[in-house]
Amino acid sequence: MSDLPALPVTFRPARTRAVLVTAAVAIFVVVSAVGMMLETLNAGERASFVLTGALLGGVLLMLARPRVLADDTGVTVVNITSRRRLAWAEILHVNLRPGDPWVFLDLSDGTSLPVLGIQPGIARDRAIADARALRALVAARSAGDPERSPEGPRG
Repeated sequence: MSDLPALPVTFRPARTRAVLVTAAVAIFVVVSAVGMMLETLNAGERASFVLTGALLGGVLLMLARPRVLADDTGVTVVNITSRRRLAWAEILHVNLRPGDPWVFLDLSDGTSLPVLGIQPGIARDRAIADARALRALVAARSAGDPERSPEGPRG
């Protein structure tokens, strides 16, 4: 397939990430600046403003963390607080149905894994293209497995 992305490839919600990183920096700077400019505060209270700004910024940076890394041996799904490595053979299907907040991977163990790194929030067309690319990679990487080919087992 010539439309497959070259590996390794990273899928991430770039616009959402840009908004979250910008907001994290802005919140940290504004909350810290307010704490420093209030003359009636002592050093501990000012430090609590800086700590609060860092905490709020850190939460936004964690929300900006999701991504999907695909390479020759498999896929690494990085969500907000977790990371999971999957071999290509473990992924049965890539789903992005209308109304889904992000992609879901159907796995060979019978579970489904949410993939926050591909989400149609503010960049719907990009998310659909990324989901199709990941779906094509899964199909191409599992082509050698007769149980997973569209025709079923050969024999």
